[in-house]
Amino acid sequence: MSTAVTGTAKGSEQGGASKTAVVVTALALFSMFFGAGNLIFPPMLAVQAGDNFWPAILGFLTTGALLPVLAVIAIALSGSNVRDLAQRAGTFFGVIFPILAYLSIGAFYALPRTGAVSFEVAMTPVFGWEGTVPRALFNIVFFGIALALSWNPTRITDTLGKFLTPALVILLIIMIGTAIFTMTNQGYTPSEDYANNAYTTGVLEGYLTMDSIAALAFSIVIISSLRFKGLGEGKPLVRGTIFAGLGAGIMLALIYLGLGLIGRAMPNAEQYDNGAPLLSDAALQIMGKPGQIIFALIVVLACMTTAIGLITATAEYFSEQVAGSYRAWAIIFAVASAIMATQGLNFVMAVAAPVIGFLYPPAIALIFVTLIEPLFRSRTRLRWGFFLPIWVAVAWSLISTFISLGWAADALTPLVSWSPMQAYDLGWLLPTAVAFVIGVIIDLARPAAPMEIGTQRTVDGEEPYAVTESADAERV
Repeated sequence: MSTAVTGTAKGSEQGGASKTAVVVTALALFSMFFGAGNLIFPPMLAVQAGDNFWPAILGFLTTGALLPVLAVIAIALSGSNVRDLAQRAGTFFGVIFPILAYLSIGAFYALPRTGAVSFEVAMTPVFGWEGTVPRALFNIVFFGIALALSWNPTRITDTLGKFLTPALVILLIIMIGTAIFTMTNQGYTPSEDYANNAYTTGVLEGYLTMDSIAALAFSIVIISSLRFKGLGEGKPLVRGTIFAGLGAGIMLALIYLGLGLIGRAMPNAEQYDNGAPLLSDAALQIMGKPGQIIFALIVVLACMTTAIGLITATAEYFSEQVAGSYRAWAIIFAVASAIMATQGLNFVMAVAAPVIGFLYPPAIALIFVTLIEPLFRSRTRLRWGFFLPIWVAVAWSLISTFISLGWAADALTPLVSWSPMQAYDLGWLLPTAVAFVIGVIIDLARPAAPMEIGTQRTVDGEEPYAVTESADAERV
């Protein structure tokens, strides 16, 4: 009896430890997602959407909160990293897409943006710092701290989830709560885009957070951390990753909603060009100078937690998939980001914008095909159902990117202008969906090859499986 009681107690302790690990990991993942861009987009969306706030914010939450969660779930259920998933669409795509994705959330854009935004949004308004030298000194310190806190990747979720994220969330709750209880809705008139297509415009704004692409990269950090904390392979690890993703997504949605309500309630908010000065002035108005300092701390913390997550994710990927040690890559990305951030936010945006616009359609196609594939698993393993939609998304996105850059725009525009929602940069949706249907039909019509017996990793561990082609050993 005593042995049974002891075993039960030990199991209870392990279960409690697992729940704690998932909660801490969810907090860490939230902080990785929540950077300065996430902070400043919702208030301006609320101002521009006016009376159409609710459909607009729902659109924003679709791509800014739901889609990143779906990306985490896709990685968890597939049991694969981004490169393994991408290779389902061919070797070339499997090599190029992950590298571009990691560089876009790393040294090309999102990582240097954390330093540039921290300086321009937090330091300049509070301390009046301007110029190249102060910017360079700030970024050296900022990325030096981020590098130090990401030095040990196995401790990253503890660093973020137990310390930095709670501080960030507390400051956000103070600012949002104070604003909501002291301000009233101003009833702004919707801008042209939000007057006619509030939900779609909100969806496009959610794109700008880049969290859908970041989720594909962050998942490897989350899974590694949960594994390090003792969650067993298979179902416990998959379930823990999914719950961490859901927790982070719910937190993102609530914070976005609160920030949007500040934008609705801020007097004369239509005079602002972006959400950063709006929130800074809102904090100053409701709490005085301490409020402005609180907002500056929120910006720096939000950017710092994101920078730590980005350094960790990109360094882990390149050390595993390319060559070199994790710490060597971490130093490279931190130094490169400090240099780019010193050039200013406009420089960072100019370098990265085309790459980001190109990556989103194939990234979203990859996420959804991965999530949909289990519906067909009893009949076939998708091959063309992966290949066709992803490459249609790639081709469409490449043409749209060339048009946006003014490269052969007159010749290329007729190729894509026929698709619904192309004016909103969503023209790729219909042809990609059609390509997926065609690919699935081809896969279902393919004759089965002689079956071979092997093992696959499932949520329940290792078990026998039958494959139709030895080169396509299925992973769950």
